[in-house]
Formats: sequence, structure tokens, C-alpha cells
Amino acid sequence: MTKRLRVGVIFGGKSAEHEVSLNSAQNVMRALDKNKYDVVPIGISKEGQWLLRGDPLLALTGGQTSLPQLLESGYQIVDDLSAGREVIPGSHAASLPDVDVIFPVLHGPFGEDGTMQGLLELADIPYVGAGVLASAVGMDKAVMKDLFRSHALPTPRYVVVKRHEWELTPERVVEVVERELGYPCFVKPANMGSSVGVNKAHAAAELTQALHEAARYDRKILVEYAVPDAREIECSVLGNDDPLASLPGEIVPGHEFYDYEAKYLDDSSQLLIPAPIDPALTQRVRELSIQAFLALDCAGMARVDFLLSRQTDELYLSEVNTIPGFTRISMYPKLWEASGVPYSELIDRLIQLAVERHADKQRSSADYDR
Repeated sequence: MTKRLRVGVIFGGKSAEHEVSLNSAQNVMRALDKNKYDVVPIGISKEGQWLLRGDPLLALTGGQTSLPQLLESGYQIVDDLSAGREVIPGSHAASLPDVDVIFPVLHGPFGEDGTMQGLLELADIPYVGAGVLASAVGMDKAVMKDLFRSHALPTPRYVVVKRHEWELTPERVVEVVERELGYPCFVKPANMGSSVGVNKAHAAAELTQALHEAARYDRKILVEYAVPDAREIECSVLGNDDPLASLPGEIVPGHEFYDYEAKYLDDSSQLLIPAPIDPALTQRVRELSIQAFLALDCAGMARVDFLLSRQTDELYLSEVNTIPGFTRISMYPKLWEASGVPYSELIDRLIQLAVERHADKQRSSADYDR
């Protein structure tokens, strides 16, 4: 019998997207094939404490969900650290369990921004998803927009504001935004996901409030031109050096835009899969998704988001999410399911891609031979 892989699933994290991560991780762990994998749960609290023994999910959900309840019988839940790898995450010295591959289900800072990926690189452990560079760029919306522009990928106009600029010269910041973008515009923390801290400003008073809120979450703020009467189109990408793009889908938000509440707290939004767009535009979305994936040097998975103007039919690349949501209602797995890849098979492919990527890295020599 083939040896079952030990898959470390990391969840939680020191981020405003902590709860989203817990929800996604539960779905990933539930979907792991019990005949192929042993689950190694690794939780991280909001304070940055690593929970490596017992039932981290039970601890982080406040007793609402336990791993035995979550997983079907037949899984081996591993918490033996005797053969672990020594690492020092933050100020908490610990050993990571001995695993074959890590599936980081972490959203936002300290998980999706390259910091966790750097730790796993140092520990020499295969892991699902983008590497350090692509993760960092994918997290920083301002740098990502600069990269889109350098690759001639269509993206809405934007202005980057530093928190200290906003605090020192708020009137000047408002003046620049009004001159360069006008209203309405979107205000976003540059390094945050799940629409945390995102607001749409229709006038100076709303812009001021939106900048104030975004500055709570990041030292860098992205202010972006609001595409007129925009449709939200998304596409999932899967692969390493030769990635594939799924059928696109469309989100019809239950609110004015697809904010945190619409994503996770109510069911008023609609997911249209496939997106009701013509074949030529479908192909364009898929091509641009792969171009964006390669421009960031992504690996494994990414969800690419677009804005399509109903007024002009212009298509704009919004952003790339290197660790997209994996909840039951998340677009990334739903798009692949509609494209012929069911959830469990998608998890299998991502784990295989992680192992392949790690093996390819081992081909690079650490010795200089003249």
C-alpha cells in the first residue's frame, strides 16, 4: 500500500482575516482524501502563538469545532513533534511537525504575504501555493499594480498614499485623489484581503473617512478609480510553469460592491458560473489570468479578479489572490468544479504541484563550480 502523505494544514494567523482562514481550513481538511493523507493540524492564534499539539481548531474556534467532529473516521490526526524540524516562528521557539507537505490556509499579513513562505523555504518543506516573491507582490496591491502596468496589463488608474502622508497633510492627499481619479473611487489597505478596510467614496467626506479606516490596517493605502457600473468577473488558475485557467465566473454583490459582509456574513450575493459573457471575452479573461499569474511568478494556485464596465465593455485586471478562499461558497473551488475538477481532486493537484515545485528547486546547485 502506498504510504499516506502527512499534510500539515496551517490556519488562523495574526491577521484580520483570521476567521476566514479557519473557515477555509475546515473545508480543506474535510476534503483531504483519508486514503491518501494524514492530517497534521497547525494553528496560529491572533497573538502569533503556534498551536502544535492537541486540537488547534478547537482552541481557535473557542470550542465551536473540533477536529474529530470535522474529519470522518479513518483519518490519522498527527501531533507527534518528536521528529520535527527546528524553526523559530516569531518569539515562540518550536519544532514544526515532520510533514511531507504544508498546505498554508492563511489569508492576509503573516501568512499570504511571503513571510510564512520564507519560513517554509528555510525549513526546506514543500508547500502549496506561491513562493516568497509572488506572495509578497500579490499581497501588496500597490506593487502588484506597478507590475501589471510594466507588463502592459489593463488595470484601473490608482494613487498610492502612505499613512504618514495622510496624517501629516490630509488636505493635500484629498486634493491629489480628486485631481487624479475623481469620484467615485475605492480606498483599500494595500496589504489586506477579503475586502477588510475597503470602502467606496463618492465625495470628500466619504474619502476622508475611508482613508482613516484603511490607515488602521496598513501603512500603505491604495486609492483606485471606480470602473463605471462594473461587473465583477473572476477566474481561477492552477499550475506551475504551464498553468491552466478555469471558466470565468461572475459575482453579483448583494451590496453596492463585494465587501466583507457580502463575502462571508450573508447570502445575498449571487455567483454566476460560468459568467454570462460572450466566448471571445471568456477567452480574453482566461488569457489575461494566465498572463497575470506568470507576471507575478505564481505557483500552484491563484484567483484573478477583473472589473468589466457595463458602459464601455472595457475589461480591467483588478488583482491576483495567491491564497484564495476555500470555503464552501468560495469562487476558486467552485470555478474549477464547473471546469471539471471537483474539490477533492483540486486538493490532490495542489499538493502534487507543491511537491513538483519543491523537487524542481532542488535541482538548483548551491555550489559554484567554475
